[in-house]
Amino acid sequence: MADAASSPAPKPEGATGALVLSTGEVLWGRGFGAVGVAEGEVCFNTAMTGYQEVMTDPSYSGQIVTFTFPHIGNVGVNDEDLESKVDGAVGCVVREDVTLASNFRSGGEFGDWLAAKGKIGLSGIDTRALTRRIRKAGAPNAVIAHDPEGNFDVPSLIAQAKAWPGLEGMDLAKVVTRTADESWEGSTWTLGSGYAVSEGDDRPHVVALDYGAKDNIFRNLVKAGARVTVVPAETSLDKVLELKPDGVFLSNGPGDPAATGSYAVPVIKGLLERDVPIFGICLGHQMLAIAAGAKTAKMFQGHRGANHPVKRHEDGVVEITSMNHGFAVDNATLPDTIEETHVSLFDGSNCGIAIKGKKAFGVQYHPEASPGPQDSFYLFEKFVGMLG
Repeated sequence: MADAASSPAPKPEGATGALVLSTGEVLWGRGFGAVGVAEGEVCFNTAMTGYQEVMTDPSYSGQIVTFTFPHIGNVGVNDEDLESKVDGAVGCVVREDVTLASNFRSGGEFGDWLAAKGKIGLSGIDTRALTRRIRKAGAPNAVIAHDPEGNFDVPSLIAQAKAWPGLEGMDLAKVVTRTADESWEGSTWTLGSGYAVSEGDDRPHVVALDYGAKDNIFRNLVKAGARVTVVPAETSLDKVLELKPDGVFLSNGPGDPAATGSYAVPVIKGLLERDVPIFGICLGHQMLAIAAGAKTAKMFQGHRGANHPVKRHEDGVVEITSMNHGFAVDNATLPDTIEETHVSLFDGSNCGIAIKGKKAFGVQYHPEASPGPQDSFYLFEKFVGMLG
């Protein structure tokens, strides 16, 4: 990587894309997907599969994903692997150029799909060097740019990257949440059958607060036996209670949990006071912790990938999990009313809590996978089993 104090690297011949960091560093490559400029925090994801699920995960809103696996896009895209219809990552950085799709499920090319979704791709980047840079210096703010003619105003792009405020203090749940209540019926996917559907009003009723949820979360709740109503992030406590939930789910989502918590935490506190069963994932887990008296903090590089080992304190079992978060619950701030249930074996950070005396728990990782291992599917059954 270039020295931050040096002049930006000159544009090489044939460069049609660039990643411009707020430090003034410029990484040149070949643009694909959408044409234009987008701002975001540069992060890295270590998953070897599931790039379409990653790019449509609303938790990546405001982020530019660097894939450490070099071959991204080679199996194309399809309509079944979308995790959301709203914005996810603003762009992606990859090592190798995307080749023609080769997969029996493919319904189109990755680059064409990115263009249709307004997302910028950049290939030809030394993603290992960029990842090492993030691990050493933290996740930088940047702009990703694509111009097929190779015309870039570098000083303007650097200024734009420096001016972007970053994710700390930013509430993005309002941007990616649903705008109206929705009854969710789809269950999980199987090859040859697609998504199953479960019906029946006698199922326990889960009201899911959508802070930027992945669809596979709702599918797993349905599979576990729940009837699911999804509501917008800013739904009031009174409105949630009017829906007569047997339990409330707090979804994943992007941005700073303290910022989203300005309106979400009072609702969660009200639910805890009424002993409503609660299950939180990722951002939802963080805000459940805040509601119970803990604090959250911005991580240096974050956790993103499908191979993160998490230890379950109850029995010492290690789950391999899918993660995507740049903030975490500060386990040094956990009050006596919170039990830490899971911890990361990478860095010791908090990965799970339970509220003592309540049917309320949360995990930092993504038990619904998509992409990722399925070690933690049991948590959906655990939650729905509390609702009888």
